Amino acid sequence: MTLVRAKKHLGQHFLTDKNIASKIVDSLKPEGRYTHVLEVGPGMGVLTDFLLLKTDYETSVIDIDDESVLYLKKKYPQLGGRLMNADFLEMDFKQVTDKPFAIIGNFPYNISSQILFKVLDNRSQVIEVVGMFQKEVAERCAAKAGSKEYGILSVFLQAYYKVEYLFTVKAGVFNPPPKVLSAVIRLTRNQAETLNCDEKLFWQIVKAGFNQRRKTLRNAISSLINKEKMTDNPTLDLRAERLNVEDFVRLTNEVMAAR
Repeated sequence: MTLVRAKKHLGQHFLTDKNIASKIVDSLKPEGRYTHVLEVGPGMGVLTDFLLLKTDYETSVIDIDDESVLYLKKKYPQLGGRLMNADFLEMDFKQVTDKPFAIIGNFPYNISSQILFKVLDNRSQVIEVVGMFQKEVAERCAAKAGSKEYGILSVFLQAYYKVEYLFTVKAGVFNPPPKVLSAVIRLTRNQAETLNCDEKLFWQIVKAGFNQRRKTLRNAISSLINKEKMTDNPTLDLRAERLNVEDFVRLTNEVMAAR
């Protein structure tokens, strides 16, 4: 079969190292929590080869690249309707399953944040994610409060998922090689159905705090608080990067109570 051309506008960098591919697939931990896995952007199927060997879950794949889909149809006729030619960012996950499932992929780096926010929007269904990201993005996802990498994405993801930085991947195992290092992370859904606060206000406070991260929270979120009632709140004298998820939840409740 004719090989698929990596397309720059789709952010494609095909993984060629089978040992790393196997390691990524083995990082999925279904443990009876799900029986379906969706692979995003399979390219020429280096992950798919190993996913289809697994018997404790069924695999579906989705790719926006017409050329890749034609290639995969020939390579994996057994996928049938589980091979979808569509945009992951626009898809309704009910097309895959109405039950909890996992997502895996060597994700296009140009839409990695959009992928993660799509996961967050569907957090009731997506209970695990194992994926390859640009190393800087992976570090931001897993960063802890107080670090320079810690930011909006860190807080939003860690509100609903346990985030683990698994391993770093060098550029030489991709075709074409990216100009950056890559890394694999795992997101595992936690027990939080909802946050113990007004979630809309929580998002507003987190975004405002990090959008002006050099300012103290008193100044960064000044438009959201009752300044007269919160003059003595010591949390407002900190910068956003010092607060973990629980701190932001507590601050949200304090801001709400002072309105």
